[in-house]
Amino acid sequence: MSKKKVVVTTQKKKTSPTTSRRGQKEQKNQKKIEMVFKKDNFIWMGIGIALIALGMILMLGGSMPSPDVWDDSIIYSWRRTVLAPVVILIGLGMQVYAIFKK
Repeated sequence: MSKKKVVVTTQKKKTSPTTSRRGQKEQKNQKKIEMVFKKDNFIWMGIGIALIALGMILMLGGSMPSPDVWDDSIIYSWRRTVLAPVVILIGLGMQVYAIFKK
């Protein structure tokens, strides 16, 4: 047979709920977090994305009217070789501007 240990205390201590000291330090040291990009930056980024998408759309198309005929003017048109890449580069420049704008 095993003996059970009995602990007897003579003084009763009042207990209170425990609180975290860590939480108090975090509240004191907590600073307002400021976002890196503002609303204007996101607007400029949206414009840049729209210009890049427009440039890609300008490069689309140009199917031949007949599979037996090869037409260079459809494939190598000014819209596809000059205009669309310039619009895409402007969109990329807009993205760089939006990132570096304060």
